[in-house]
Amino acid sequence: MDKIAEIEKNIVESLKTVYDPEIPVNVYDLGLIYKIDVNDNCDVEIDMTLTAPNCPMVDQLMEDVRNAVKNTENVRSVSINLVFDPPWSKEMLSEEALLELGLL
Repeated sequence: MDKIAEIEKNIVESLKTVYDPEIPVNVYDLGLIYKIDVNDNCDVEIDMTLTAPNCPMVDQLMEDVRNAVKNTENVRSVSINLVFDPPWSKEMLSEEALLELGLL
């Protein structure tokens, strides 16, 4: 596995430690992370969304994501883009999230 792929794998593991404050599932399995890009300098750009555009916990959730990724080994910097296209839906839940929420 090359260095970039290893960093991406570790970022996913870090993101799985960040939980939505209103749903007992991590942000990755909830499908809130749309894109993870790691460049050759180990700078990370993430596109993420929210379960609802008017989420009152947006600042805390983004800060938790930023901190988790920033503390991932070999990550130099983190940039997070909050996007709402495509809108989040339950179809974005991972199988683990569906099981956790009793939807499977």
